[in-house]
Amino acid sequence: MGRRHHAHGNPASLRLATSHALPRGGTRLGAIVLHLIDRIAVEEDGEGEAILCLHGLGGTSNTWTPLMPALAGYRVLRPDLPGSGRSASAGGTLTIEKLAQAAIDICARLGVSRAHVLAHSMGTIVAQHLAAAQPQLVRSLSLFGPLIAPNDSARAAIHARGEKARSEGTKGMHAIALALVQAATSTDTRQRQPVAVAYVRESLMRQDPEGYGRSCEALATCTPASVERIAAPTLLVTGDEDGVAPPQAVRAMAERLVQAKSLRTVILNRCGHWTPIERPEDCARELRAFLPAQR
Repeated sequence: MGRRHHAHGNPASLRLATSHALPRGGTRLGAIVLHLIDRIAVEEDGEGEAILCLHGLGGTSNTWTPLMPALAGYRVLRPDLPGSGRSASAGGTLTIEKLAQAAIDICARLGVSRAHVLAHSMGTIVAQHLAAAQPQLVRSLSLFGPLIAPNDSARAAIHARGEKARSEGTKGMHAIALALVQAATSTDTRQRQPVAVAYVRESLMRQDPEGYGRSCEALATCTPASVERIAAPTLLVTGDEDGVAPPQAVRAMAERLVQAKSLRTVILNRCGHWTPIERPEDCARELRAFLPAQR
């Protein structure tokens, strides 16, 4: 559905960095360049319109690897967000606003003034803050397992998970990974997709416990973005077995995106919360249809 665009002011808390110089020390790995920007690891691949990929809690840039074939012809930036993966030591105390600012700074340092934003789980909250506060930066939103903010019971559980990670270290992360494989992937994934299950396990087990705990606090204490202000064309994708972003909640979220230029909501069958990992072909199909229409 077509919708009218409205511009909005930008809060000072999400300021655009002024330097557009490429960072020194970028390392090329085949066709991929690895940048280290303020201790944040960022992979850059391809040429064309920019795409910024924001992973979720317990994820890394590799959350997006299964979808890379669908992103051919674009310049794809995949950071490990502060607190996660290779960027575990970056960022100090974390908030969603700080993660959004890190994304803004990455774009500025790499000379990106406008980008399609792909996001998963916690990353979708970061993406919503970007789109509401910096509308000129966000060309479109593709949100997988999206949520505006956790509910009160989820916040308490996320806080407890962060405390477990910090207090128990590697053993705590092992227990968290086993629990989340059961809770956050679909029955079909667990029974028929051992590689997807292995990815989710490894992505979680390999997280630095302290960084994961800080990321949990960022999510548990987050404030919602002003989603009614978001004007960017938006794609929402969730699974029919997603307990974090259940279909009814995603449909309710869609109803609040009243200013989005266009809006599509997709519910994938036999899919849990790790949408890009559990149903990569379906996610890729949606992206191949959605992204070219936003050029």
